[in-house]
Amino acid sequence: PVLDLEGVNELEFMRKTLEAELAQRATSRMTETVLSELAQVDDALNHAIDRGDIGEYLTQNYRFHTIVNTCAEAPILAATVDRLWLMFGPSLRVVCGRFGTSNLPDKHADLLAAFREGDAAKAAQAMAEDVSQGMVQIRASL
Repeated sequence: PVLDLEGVNELEFMRKTLEAELAQRATSRMTETVLSELAQVDDALNHAIDRGDIGEYLTQNYRFHTIVNTCAEAPILAATVDRLWLMFGPSLRVVCGRFGTSNLPDKHADLLAAFREGDAAKAAQAMAEDVSQGMVQIRASL
């Protein structure tokens, strides 16, 4: 889909609202196994950023968010978020293609810390900030 400013604003609002809720719910369901998997995915994502590997960055970023969403055990919310990713994902790919990976935002470390602390409010805030930073990148390319 071709996004305009209004569409990006709507997507940001919906993603911040839903993904923050999913992160909050995931906090109480988080296990050491899932935390370890998230850390490994985040390491792979950071490595992709360092190498400038856009495709791998996008894949690992999506994996990270999907793991969080699945952990939340809220299938209707998660399915709705997946549909939103289909709307903005291609635009994120274009942004990364234009600007590379050197300036890509990453709030995943804050989110992982919140999960480790069991702080649901902090997890929701970190996810909302992660979403906002990504959408800023898309908005800047319009």
